[in-house]
Amino acid sequence: MLTLSKKLKKDDEKTPRRSGGRGSSIRDRLLIGEVAELENNLNSTCKVHFPDPNRLHEFFVIITPDEGFWQGGTFQFYVEVSENYNIQPPTVKCRTRLWHPNITESGDVCLSLLRDHSLDGTGWLPTRTLKDVVWGLSSLFSDLCDFDDPLNVEAANHFHRDKQGFVRKVEYYVHRYAM
Repeated sequence: MLTLSKKLKKDDEKTPRRSGGRGSSIRDRLLIGEVAELENNLNSTCKVHFPDPNRLHEFFVIITPDEGFWQGGTFQFYVEVSENYNIQPPTVKCRTRLWHPNITESGDVCLSLLRDHSLDGTGWLPTRTLKDVVWGLSSLFSDLCDFDDPLNVEAANHFHRDKQGFVRKVEYYVHRYAM
């Protein structure tokens, strides 16, 4: 993170804004503060990993639920923040295969705050931050898990039809893919 701050300062020195140079992007400036806040406020079930500390716009969120159906699994999400951040939400893809009503087996994630527009008014707003995204992903394993408005309809129907069978399949996926 410190290396990116130095890079931004150096970029600004090389290309001052008054001469028409671009300087560092608004996204990168926002991310420096948000990443620092995020790293200081993660709960014990979440971790953030930046493969390249100079690219704060690409990172992984690792969630290890300590309760609920997915307890004991470790789930990895890839987060990419576009140049249009904070007007546009980050894109998120789950890299761990799991059986979940709001996450498809291919990794698509259904979380209201990741939508540009949301019917329930909880979609992305420029006032939201990466901390909100991580909180939302973590909450998909607890209070935001929604069997009545699923993305993975098959998993939700399985839960409604056969709760014990659903639990067995979740446990199988956790042991097979999330350990």
